[in-house]
Amino acid sequence: MINPEEIIAQLPYTKPFLFVDEIESVNEEEITGNYHFPKDSYFYKGHFKDSPVTPGVILTECAAQIGVVCLGIFLGADEEQNAVEEKVQIALTSTAMDFFIPVFPGERVYVRAKKMYFRFNKLKCEVKMYNEEEKLICKGEIAGMMNLKS
Repeated sequence: MINPEEIIAQLPYTKPFLFVDEIESVNEEEITGNYHFPKDSYFYKGHFKDSPVTPGVILTECAAQIGVVCLGIFLGADEEQNAVEEKVQIALTSTAMDFFIPVFPGERVYVRAKKMYFRFNKLKCEVKMYNEEEKLICKGEIAGMMNLKS
């Protein structure tokens, strides 16, 4: 089986657009991971003057990277090689997120995603994001088309 560090290494993102620090657990049905939003992140510079908060689109991206892309890499890994054969290609196909509380600069978030289905290279997950106090930040459904093999 592919391990969490190998999954992160295969992500098609780099800083400043990589929103995965750690994968805590992963199996064929669900994944849990986290990300710390640095206080100096580029998107805080103009997102609410004098009172920055993390934009919802960035929270959705974080949930998608952990909940759909990382889980998709795990599900698509070649069992013998423990890695996908080519670079991961993904296209987000749908999101439906509800937001409940803000995420401020310097906070760590935790994403828990459960696979709803994975067929015909489309992965759809139910995602929930929590803060360090285990308060629900947002939840919803995210789906993406994966091209994991050449």
